[in-house]
Amino acid sequence: MPFADSLTTLLLLAAAQQPPPKPAARALAQFSAEVEELAANLSPSVVEISVRGRAVVNGEEEGHTAFVAEQRSTGSGAIVDSNGYIVTNAHVVEGARVIDVRVMDRSRPDRKRNHRHYPAKIVGTDKETDLAVIKIEATGLPALQFRDSDTLRQGEIVVAMGSPLGLENSLTLGFVSATARQLHPDRPLTYIQTDAPINPGNSGGPLLDIDGRIAGINTLILSQSGGNEGIGFAIPSNLVRQVYAQLRKEGHAHHGVIGVVSQDISPELAAALGIDRHPGVIIADVRPHSAAEAAGLQPGDVLLALNGKNVTEGRQLMAAVFRAAVGDRMTLSVLRDGQTLDKEVVVTEKPRSPGGLLDLVSSDSHLVRELGILALTLDGNVTPLLPDLQRLYGVVVAAIPAEFAGLNPGLSPGDVIYELNRTPVHSLEELRAELAKKKSADPIALLVEHEGSLGYLAFRLE
Repeated sequence: MPFADSLTTLLLLAAAQQPPPKPAARALAQFSAEVEELAANLSPSVVEISVRGRAVVNGEEEGHTAFVAEQRSTGSGAIVDSNGYIVTNAHVVEGARVIDVRVMDRSRPDRKRNHRHYPAKIVGTDKETDLAVIKIEATGLPALQFRDSDTLRQGEIVVAMGSPLGLENSLTLGFVSATARQLHPDRPLTYIQTDAPINPGNSGGPLLDIDGRIAGINTLILSQSGGNEGIGFAIPSNLVRQVYAQLRKEGHAHHGVIGVVSQDISPELAAALGIDRHPGVIIADVRPHSAAEAAGLQPGDVLLALNGKNVTEGRQLMAAVFRAAVGDRMTLSVLRDGQTLDKEVVVTEKPRSPGGLLDLVSSDSHLVRELGILALTLDGNVTPLLPDLQRLYGVVVAAIPAEFAGLNPGLSPGDVIYELNRTPVHSLEELRAELAKKKSADPIALLVEHEGSLGYLAFRLE
């Protein structure tokens, strides 16, 4: 028998004498292979975002701006359209002057070491959800699909992809710890909680299910050390998809309200008010002139159901209104004096909404370059979007354009400028005229109404 044939026979006999792999080992090997395949397929759709810009650095006292400093930062993003549209966090690109996107080059054999760099422009941002859409000039990119986040279940396996601490193309694995975690009682946004390790730099990257679909966009962690402690949060994909569509179409997002304040019914509250419903939700306040008032809702109504689904917690109502589009109709079933009533409420634009203000501006005619803002004269078109202002004249900040954000001394959308160095400004033209009189490095003090309070914003003109 030739030597080669003898060697082959001996190897086959040795292999036959080895015990077969245990079922658990086979299952783990299969799971490992599937995760490897998932990573290989998804990596080209996740990008690293590098940002150069200027950021406002606050002093020790909250609300007192100290100076504006140069900053460099990195984050992650998910390609959601093959023509170069990318979803990320708003805080990743905030204050950006230059955005560089690093995309894996699939045309080269060594995918791990070959990339292409693209400059990106901001299509739109939404601070309320901390989401942004950016665009690069490229076609044929591998795009990710969105998962229906309402179908997520606690215990599902998920993977987080991104560039934590600048380590590009990193993958971590974990579970869905909770599907609707509300971090702030007075804020309607709920998050997907996961124990998949998330660190600085993961922001804006996708949280993916085992089919490779976007379940959420990683946005923040709870940590006492500053690093991962197994408590990460992602914005649910259904909200991401909704905001993405608005940002891509209009450059900003609209958020609605109905004008009620809801409160969970505690055992003590139920006993004191004689309510035979715990857990449950009571309407504690109805805003004057709101959609809820127009629909006939009253303080003291006990909320039973929303669009036919039982409601047991106030956050359910808050989250539903937050996800709804302006103009949507919602049916609230309430209990009043022992009688069940159905009230149809129309979702209206949130007061002081930057989205409403942005509908009224154009980048050219409303730009105040010296302040890095898009602004509007406070007139009959603007006043309804800004109720309860302290004065009936002024200039309203509608937006902070990304390309001029470094010139902004600390103004925010919705702020109203009343005076410049004690001189009242009644219109956008008057503000521009006063700024034109000033030279570089001249001291400026703007009297500004911010979130209902007056204050001076002092800086030197660049």
